[in-house]
Amino acid sequence: MSRINDVGGVQGFGMIEADQDEPPFHADWEAHVFALNGALIRHGIYQLDEFRDAIERLSPSQYLAASYYERWFLAIRTLLIEKGVFTEEELDDVHDR
Repeated sequence: MSRINDVGGVQGFGMIEADQDEPPFHADWEAHVFALNGALIRHGIYQLDEFRDAIERLSPSQYLAASYYERWFLAIRTLLIEKGVFTEEELDDVHDR
């Protein structure tokens, strides 16, 4: 079964425009998500393959609407809930503050 991220051989997405001067992060929060993911993997909260799978399990509408690091954030959130580190309510409470 292919998922929304599996677009190998699919036509119609257009050319990929690569900007050689593009910064690795467009906003501070993206760098924070990148660092958080690395820390969680290094501390054994989840593995890289689990992280990749969590991104691939996003619904097609979520996947297509989210930016690259928004997908990372959603995957981290999913894994923290699945691993019992936080409940969904706890994460929603922090987000609402």
